[in-house]
Amino acid sequence: MSFFTSMVWVIFGALSPIALATPTRQAASECNATALMAAADAYVAVQTAGKMESMQTLLSPSFTYMENNKETPVAKGVLSKALKIDHRRTNTDLVLCATYNEIIVSDAANPYVIGTQIRHNNFAKGDMSVTMIDSIASTTNSWLFDAKKTLGHVLEEKWDVIPVEKRDKREVIQAAGDAYMDMWNNATASNYVPWGTPCTRLEGSAYTGKGKPDDSCKPGIPSNHSQAGNTHRRYVIDEAMGSVSIFCVWEHMMMAADSHEFRLEGGS
Repeated sequence: MSFFTSMVWVIFGALSPIALATPTRQAASECNATALMAAADAYVAVQTAGKMESMQTLLSPSFTYMENNKETPVAKGVLSKALKIDHRRTNTDLVLCATYNEIIVSDAANPYVIGTQIRHNNFAKGDMSVTMIDSIASTTNSWLFDAKKTLGHVLEEKWDVIPVEKRDKREVIQAAGDAYMDMWNNATASNYVPWGTPCTRLEGSAYTGKGKPDDSCKPGIPSNHSQAGNTHRRYVIDEAMGSVSIFCVWEHMMMAADSHEFRLEGGS
């Protein structure tokens, strides 16, 4: 079994207020995976072309684009750049009506590693328009950045769908991610992280795995628990993948924009 941080991207910048509605499970019944994936495909097409045309009909009138925790005009963000995408993975959340999208571009002239949460209207029947694209984008000079090395490690990961009878509840998956994120300002938080063995951790392009059965994610975890916390958390949880994507403000690193993703298999 394994529990791992798939990605950590840290970008330094200012913070804009991020207001997210919290739908109930009943409201989420209007959400469907087909529409979520169609919007995610359109997003990838936008990022490939550097033009918003393929998403225009999907956007809510109240659509907001966030980049590195800051509300940003699309024309001034990474979405306006045509990128040669080498890797894309999308996870879906039918409760929050959202997707998490992992994008890696290893092009030496324009490298990027991007995590994007796409949020949809989930309150009006028949309306699943996109209300927010929330991206954390790292590139040259970002912390531990090396898109080619990151791509190599990511392509070794196994993201098999977890059988229904073996899936953890979304509350369990989120609690595991939150416990990890709490370690910087809570001395007992690590006791609540369901550490698995083997476990691998990828931070930027730095990888802890050695391909051994006793690989652990514990080396290097915080020993100073009096630091500022990781706040303004936003979640996308996919039970079928055992995954939670958490975007936040990495306060102890100069209010950086941060993306973590965790996968649980069999509770650890």
